[in-house]
Amino acid sequence: MNQLRMVSVVVSRGFSRTPQSLKNRVPEAQRRFQEDNNLPVHIKGGTGDILLYRATMSLTLAGAAYSVYWLLRAALPE
Repeated sequence: MNQLRMVSVVVSRGFSRTPQSLKNRVPEAQRRFQEDNNLPVHIKGGTGDILLYRATMSLTLAGAAYSVYWLLRAALPE
């Protein structure tokens, strides 16, 4: 029974944060995205954004090609 009481204490401590410990990162993100460096907005976030964009485009193109393949296969029966 005592262990169950300790679990609730540990869980509640994990979710309780004081506002002083949180840092507002919005102004630095606004500054980074608004600077004029001739980059599209989907690349301004750095390497992670570039990889996510390329993976999304790759999956989109692969899915479109797969759909066209099955449409052609259904349209031209053997």
